Amino acid sequence: MTDFKTLQLLDKFRIVFVRMGIDYEMMRKILHIKLTMDERKVPTLFNQARKKDDQKYGYIKSLWIYTLFGLVLIPFMGFGQNFLFQMSISFAMIIFLIMTSLISDFSSVLLDVRDRSILSTKPIAARTINAAKFMHIFIYLTYLTIALTAIPLLVGLFNQGITFFILTVLELILINLFIVALTAILYIIILRFFDGEKLKDVINYVQIGLSLMLMIGYQVLIRSFEFVNFDMVVAFHWWSIFLIPMWFAAPYELLLNGDKSLFTVLYCIFAIVIPILSIWLYVKLIPTFERNLQKLLSTSKSKKEKNNRLKALLLKIICRTNEERAFYRFASLMMKQEREFKLKVYPSLGFSFIIPFIFMFTFSRHENVDYSVSMGYLNIYFSMLIIPSAVLMLRHSEKYKAAWIYKVFPLKDYTDLKKGSLKAFLIKLYIPLYIFLSIIFCFIYGTRIIPDLLIVLVASCMYTVICYISIGSKIPFTKPYNEIGDAQGWKSLILFIPLGALAGLHYFMIASISYGSIIYLIGLVFTNFILWKLAFKRTKTA
Repeated sequence: MTDFKTLQLLDKFRIVFVRMGIDYEMMRKILHIKLTMDERKVPTLFNQARKKDDQKYGYIKSLWIYTLFGLVLIPFMGFGQNFLFQMSISFAMIIFLIMTSLISDFSSVLLDVRDRSILSTKPIAARTINAAKFMHIFIYLTYLTIALTAIPLLVGLFNQGITFFILTVLELILINLFIVALTAILYIIILRFFDGEKLKDVINYVQIGLSLMLMIGYQVLIRSFEFVNFDMVVAFHWWSIFLIPMWFAAPYELLLNGDKSLFTVLYCIFAIVIPILSIWLYVKLIPTFERNLQKLLSTSKSKKEKNNRLKALLLKIICRTNEERAFYRFASLMMKQEREFKLKVYPSLGFSFIIPFIFMFTFSRHENVDYSVSMGYLNIYFSMLIIPSAVLMLRHSEKYKAAWIYKVFPLKDYTDLKKGSLKAFLIKLYIPLYIFLSIIFCFIYGTRIIPDLLIVLVASCMYTVICYISIGSKIPFTKPYNEIGDAQGWKSLILFIPLGALAGLHYFMIASISYGSIIYLIGLVFTNFILWKLAFKRTKTA
């Protein structure tokens, strides 16, 4: 096996690991094996191509999307001298992207029990095994960070100087260390109080919560600054000390602008001390982490669902045939129990809930809004952003090899399977979110918007079928996650166009035509009925 340049660079910091009580040589060997295996198996996170020739460098090739995201950072990192504002925004974006990647895709690495099963039977210290696990994640997050910040850093080096460049590199290292350690410590706390299947569910909920906190925190950060005579001025409050991006932006103000105010110095201390403290705490908690990690292997007794006549009646109305009802229940269980699906889709549920409010309050921030006549409730269309990715994920499963069972069933075609799965997604995931949002919007805008909310409900059903047809009518739960591919990701982005068209037409109908809501609702119901019929024509099984 050839040596990795990453590990050769890591050798320069050998003394740091040795002083932390880690067997560096053993950690290096474990890392070497992990990185070699990663070359042979395409990581699910980055949706690489399926061709074997592309697998070895699939990870590197996939980082181009982060390079595109990084172009947004150029105005903040490359120009201007208001560093507290500019770098706070920059680090907020960087932390958001890195943290969401970590919690949605690398949690399975942090919580991997295979290392303990295989390596703990050997004379290897638990601290060394966990250090290898930590560095494995850190290496990939470093690649991601380089792709995200390389171009803005070069622009910053040219315009802001060498001090800015070196400081940013050091800060990015601290940020990555802090993010990985913070996530690990959070999981250690969860492992301490929960076990079995309940633990796995709690971890999913925490990941959703983290995603929401990052999204909300970004909005709070923006509101910590105000325009005064066209200059951005920071408004310090007691809660400002919890805004992590501002910690890492403060050293620029201190070193480059000479700001020695209390908040600036305090933020600088936080930026250095807290990442180091979090790493130290993580190392200290490794033995506890390893002991509690075994809880993931335990299974808790699941409660049997009681027979509910109302649910049974509603299911008969929603699904007309026995086969469709059976596959509806099957898809519901898959979405509820499969961890990989929940890791990829459930955080998007949180985003879909919070984004309508972010847009609503962003546009109404600087003006008095009369909610009795406002059409801001149309922001509820942003809740439908989850539909393309969820419909795409319905095709995939961790246990895709079990799809042979479809061939055993006496099915004439797979129409009922596909319809039941889509309806399960709508009923179990999207509609509860929609109802919750609708109740809040009715409280804000009044009951006058109920016809428009019904339009959104029908439009969401139609949009689900449009996504299903556009992405490809594959049999649900029959493909591995590493076959998602970049092309499917682009399809999901393109599908935002018909969503915008549905929202735009809705706005036009209620703004320009009398009784436009009623006319649009009737037209949508009819179109929706026809579209579902055409999309699910009976076809012979393959």
